[in-house]
Amino acid sequence: MLAGENTMTAGPAEIASSDFGRVLVQRERRFATLLLAPAFFALLLTTTFPLLFLVYTSVYRINLSMPFMNGFVGLENYKVLLADDRFWHSLIVSLVYTISTVLLQIVIGLALALFVMNMKRGQGWFRIIAILPVVLSPAVVGMIWRTFMLAPEFGIVDYLAITAGLGSKNWLGDPSLAMVSVIVIHTWQWTPFAFMVLLASLASLPEDIYEAARIDRASAWQRFRRITLPLLRPAIVMVIIMRTMVALTAFAAIFTVTGGGPGTATEILNLYAYRKSFTELSIGYGSALAVALLIVTIIISAILFAIRRSK
Repeated sequence: MLAGENTMTAGPAEIASSDFGRVLVQRERRFATLLLAPAFFALLLTTTFPLLFLVYTSVYRINLSMPFMNGFVGLENYKVLLADDRFWHSLIVSLVYTISTVLLQIVIGLALALFVMNMKRGQGWFRIIAILPVVLSPAVVGMIWRTFMLAPEFGIVDYLAITAGLGSKNWLGDPSLAMVSVIVIHTWQWTPFAFMVLLASLASLPEDIYEAARIDRASAWQRFRRITLPLLRPAIVMVIIMRTMVALTAFAAIFTVTGGGPGTATEILNLYAYRKSFTELSIGYGSALAVALLIVTIIISAILFAIRRSK
């Protein structure tokens, strides 16, 4: 065969087949676009448009109690926000609430997952029972805890406190106890989520690594610290990210249980924005508070995602 032999040109059949393949790909893309379009437009209507409208209203003074003063104010709402002590207080409450609940969910969820992994029987029943709080509405959870669990003298928690000799407590009327109570409620409802994710991750870990560690006479604590935790790190970080974003925007349970009280002891930033908008009728300033919460959520999420990508 000569080195300079010319390559044969494609025949008509090959050209027709190539054109048919391109047409088929284009038809599949158009069909996929048609399938995606309804969900995409629904997403725009329910998320993107309200978000843009929120930013738009945040640069206006919109007070329904004094409509004659309404108008464009630019960044004035944000200047007032930065000087608002109640804003900074609600932001601190939000951060304390978020950090406490997320840490408790990770620790308790991991402990439960390790416990269930070592169970010989009843794992299925335990999983079903453990997941029940997640399927309940936060408002329903708040009503259950306020009515049956934390009611003075009649609630289960108060009854246990009296039985233990601690006396009756005003769980939702005392500022310190109210904060602890809403943290416990959120932790109780959402720990099963962390538990199920970490349990699935534990079940997927390779057993041969643990077998090699046992042969090397590694203790249970060494196996947990040097094998389990490093391998679970991606799952733990994802749980932290997801639970942090939800905790920062929590509303229904706290609103049902304490309404942000007593005073402003449990008033998270989300609840403060709600009160400003729909109780005090200051829509513009409430929108600015909501935008501030959005910015805080984005910053914290970006930091967590950066940590996730770092290793």
